[in-house]
Amino acid sequence: MSIARPAPILTITLNPAVDVSSETETVRPVRKVRTSNVRYDPGGGGINVARVITALGGEAEAYFLAGGETGSLLNRLLQAEGIDSHLMPIQGQTRISFMVREHSTGLEYRFVPEGPPVQPRELERCLDIVASHKGQYVIASGSLPTDAPPDIYARMAKLASARGAKFVLDSSGLGLQTTLKQSRLYLVKPSLGELEQFVGRKLDEAGVRQAASDIVASGAAELVAITMGVDGALLASALGVLRVPAIHVRMRSALGAGDSFLGAMVWALSEGRTPEEAFRLGIAAGAAAVMKPGFELCRREEVLALNAAALSAVARSQTH
Repeated sequence: MSIARPAPILTITLNPAVDVSSETETVRPVRKVRTSNVRYDPGGGGINVARVITALGGEAEAYFLAGGETGSLLNRLLQAEGIDSHLMPIQGQTRISFMVREHSTGLEYRFVPEGPPVQPRELERCLDIVASHKGQYVIASGSLPTDAPPDIYARMAKLASARGAKFVLDSSGLGLQTTLKQSRLYLVKPSLGELEQFVGRKLDEAGVRQAASDIVASGAAELVAITMGVDGALLASALGVLRVPAIHVRMRSALGAGDSFLGAMVWALSEGRTPEEAFRLGIAAGAAAVMKPGFELCRREEVLALNAAALSAVARSQTH
């Protein structure tokens, strides 16, 4: 008798992109800036999260809105990576984001268009997928498209909850604010900057703890994971607050660290890990991502190695 495999984790990306990255010696105005080492990657929050889950050995289905020739390119890039992806067509052209790394300073210059507008009927397809999918985890990640109603993620959260699934959100601005006010999430993962935008002020360490705890206490989210770059991350739940420092690695690019964190954390949760274990694995995935250039994401072997080393360090500190 065969045991039924759990359904894949569902990711939703409303505003994806083709991510183009390259390098140059110096970025100058007016003159042509010749670039090298150009690479094209499929991008957008939910798409990147699905790529991370797949790289770690999990199963994910990436549904995304895309259109035009650039949408077709995005779809081909995903298929080339072996991602289980599903393009939901829109009338507009999928955006192209562009990043240039400057050798002379080590700085990265990012150019990110807002993306095409979407029609109500195009968004309805996403709601239908959330309502009918069998996955126990639904991840909505990324910015809202132009003209999208701010409550679209809240509507997804309610549909997922109605069928017993756990809804995870990684967004910002009105999308984040509206969803936290109108629905109940399993996990929300804002960055420090997004949390500050949500509460409307700059936050020190105590302020971050309080803001995350307040979200949990309000019932808006069961778990709140705040990523803070080189300062590490914080996890708030009904059990309290866990503060973990960053894993220090040689940083090549900060791109994709948040998506790697979220993908690893949800994958670990889906595998039966505790929230603390999943949170620590997410930190390791974020560290593994910053070791990579451009839009390249984390790799399984590096994530597991960094996590094991971090756990060993914690164990040693507790014995002294």
